[in-house]
Amino acid sequence: MTTRSSNLSAQTPRRPSLPERAISRRLSALSTTTTGAQVSTTQHGLTEEIEEIKRYEDFTTIDWVQDAAQEQLRRRARRKHNAGVFELRGSLGWRRRLEDTYDAGQAWIVVTLVGAAIGLNAGFLNIITEWLSDIKLGYCTTAFYLNENFCCWGDEKGCPEWHRWSSFWPFNYLLYLLFSTVFALASASLVKSFAPYAAGSGISEIKCIIAGFVMKGFLGFWTLLIKSICLPLAIASGLSVGKEGPSVHYAVCTGNVISKFFTKYKRNAAKTREILSACAAAGVAVAFGSPIGGVLFSLEEMSSYFPLKTMWRSYFCALVATAVLAAMNPFWTGQLVMFEVRYDRSWHFFEIIFFIFIGIFGGLYGAFVMKWNLRAQAFRKKYLSKYAILEATLLAAGTAILCFPNMFLRIDMTESMEILFLECEAGRDYDGLCEAKNRWRMALSLAFATVMRTFLVIISYGCKVPAGIFVPSMAVGASFGRMVGILVQALHEAFPHTKFFAACKPDVDCITPGTYAFLGAAAALSGIMHITVSVVVIMFELTGALTYILPTMIVVGVTKAVSERFGKGGIADRMIWFNGFPFLDNKEEHTFGVPVSQVMTSEVTSLPSSGMTLKAVEQLMAQNKYQGFPVIEDRTSKILIGYIGRTELRYAIDRTKKESFVSSNAKCFFTQPPASAAQRPAVTAPPVTFDAIEDASGQQSVDFSRFIDPVPLAVHPRLPLETVMELFKKMGPRVILVEYRGRLAGLVTVKDCLKYQFKVEAQDTSTHDPALEIRQEKLWGLMNHGADWLADKVLRISGGRIKLSGGRASNFLESRAEDPRDQFTPIVPSPGHDILDGTEDVDQGVELQSRRWIL
Repeated sequence: MTTRSSNLSAQTPRRPSLPERAISRRLSALSTTTTGAQVSTTQHGLTEEIEEIKRYEDFTTIDWVQDAAQEQLRRRARRKHNAGVFELRGSLGWRRRLEDTYDAGQAWIVVTLVGAAIGLNAGFLNIITEWLSDIKLGYCTTAFYLNENFCCWGDEKGCPEWHRWSSFWPFNYLLYLLFSTVFALASASLVKSFAPYAAGSGISEIKCIIAGFVMKGFLGFWTLLIKSICLPLAIASGLSVGKEGPSVHYAVCTGNVISKFFTKYKRNAAKTREILSACAAAGVAVAFGSPIGGVLFSLEEMSSYFPLKTMWRSYFCALVATAVLAAMNPFWTGQLVMFEVRYDRSWHFFEIIFFIFIGIFGGLYGAFVMKWNLRAQAFRKKYLSKYAILEATLLAAGTAILCFPNMFLRIDMTESMEILFLECEAGRDYDGLCEAKNRWRMALSLAFATVMRTFLVIISYGCKVPAGIFVPSMAVGASFGRMVGILVQALHEAFPHTKFFAACKPDVDCITPGTYAFLGAAAALSGIMHITVSVVVIMFELTGALTYILPTMIVVGVTKAVSERFGKGGIADRMIWFNGFPFLDNKEEHTFGVPVSQVMTSEVTSLPSSGMTLKAVEQLMAQNKYQGFPVIEDRTSKILIGYIGRTELRYAIDRTKKESFVSSNAKCFFTQPPASAAQRPAVTAPPVTFDAIEDASGQQSVDFSRFIDPVPLAVHPRLPLETVMELFKKMGPRVILVEYRGRLAGLVTVKDCLKYQFKVEAQDTSTHDPALEIRQEKLWGLMNHGADWLADKVLRISGGRIKLSGGRASNFLESRAEDPRDQFTPIVPSPGHDILDGTEDVDQGVELQSRRWIL
């Protein structure tokens, strides 16, 4: 993509022409890679030292091109180091063979260890979650640590060993509320105190991290530990949140922590992303008991770059994790998940009409929840960020109050889906769900559960506890689907001899309501995440029934078609858009019709190839936080020479100071200095002060040429912006330079592309909505009035001993710690700049922050 031209005349008669200089730089770069073992080893040593100290800054992007080049250099140096190893004899030859074998097999060792750790963690979390969920309703008299299923093993209708807390239902109601509140309080407090990144699902952030975004601490050990502890507490609290999204998060955390013990991944961020993609697949595999579905989910939803080797490693990691989970057998049933089910009945073609209806519901559900959840997120970020612990606690208390009276909302969502998925057979019933006399009562109860669960998902997803949206959405879809199945069953029994039901055989159950619940869960999951193939495979692996693949495909296809009418991207993509993370979605297609010159940054801080003092270079680095600097021949011609990263420049300066005494006035050369530079006299007059002595003594020139990239990725300013965005998506560079006839014209980054994209989107969509702000202000005022009224009542009843009002700022439930994601600077369009083929209209700037009020 680099364009050079010979039309530019030379600045001086003795200076070579531009094509000669370009060819010379390329030949020089080529020669440095092919000189010999000694030079290659030296360059590899420098790269190793730089990687040892290199740390990407927080909320920046990695450079895939640079990391890939460094990995190739490492492999080439290792091949030269091991040249002739198989001809050696003795312990040295065998030692090198083992080292080479270990280096080649590091990836498989890592995915094996990570898969085993993910499976163990998932098994323990399943056991703990079930016990915490059941302890709200009762306890086992034979062993307090057993949940209801283990306590009453083999008896599906309960047993005397399992006791409710009391025969007086208001007391059980109170204990249910108390347990839910305490669990949510403990979960939110631990998250806020030790690992704020453990809150939420984590899928949107992981998508950005795998694409190259850097969020320090998001995949750290403390996040893994707190997420694993607080996830069972959050689910057991009764909040309408699931564990499937957080399962992906703790799985990726596990992979990141373990991979850091291996040098290949510790020093190469791009290689680490391959392991993270495999971990995401394993997280979905243990959450749904679906290893193939997990691999497809990672391919379809998580990874923007998914080569064949990553697919194999993802498959193997998911296989190991699933095998370990199956060996643990956390439910003592041989099932990997509680709501796994098997169907032995087939379906009829007339049911396709009802399947399409369920698919339409899934698409509408996804669009409705995403719209209102993002509005709830905007309200939460503006008004409730200081009260994260209090918010989660009150949400759990309110959820417990609303859900306890309903039989389908009272129990855990996975247990609810297990009940709704089942066929109506002898001895398999739940509170009269399969009895014909209770049909209308059950239909109304399921309708209420659908509406109430949808409302709770909207206000709960995004609170500061580990919270996923997979299972809550599936529970909503299962409730709706079972309701539809019951109504269709009633319709068949009312008109059994009509032509519409002619395919039904006499004396055989024609309609299976459990399959409608199963398809409803698939529709809701597809609607909220906008995924298709992986949903079909996950559902197939859950049921093991080939006969229901076609209905599932129909339902998911209809859901996808409906949901696309209301916007592209699932809830994870909308959260990336909402938070302003620099992520270019490879599923999106844009047609801007503008050249890259309208997007690039024209005022670029660059380094001249010679003439700049060491002190001036250090001052330049101290004045800004740029991650790299273009190197130009001089500030007048701006002829592009190369590019040097901030880390490489900092390392070069520190190394030069360490190895030899260098004057602060020493000249820095980013190309090969002339032979006379090192011999040039230091001073023209004797020094008269100690500062002058220090400046005059020591080395007078520094050669940084070996630390620059002589062939950076560069494009012409008239190249279409869409092509540049494809370069970022496919190759993953941190920065692309823009040059015109050899001269540096500007540079462009992913954030520059997104700024322009947001500007175009803001022009195409509705802007600031004052009415929405007014409504949110009224809601906040109403909440304040309600809090003050409650505080006054508590103050009077307690006789002044309990004071809640007037001290909300000092209340221990108020959160003083900030979520690092809330501190992320939103992407804003850059100011106007000159371009080569005209001038752009002045950009007024559309802050991403205002997107929260566009919703």
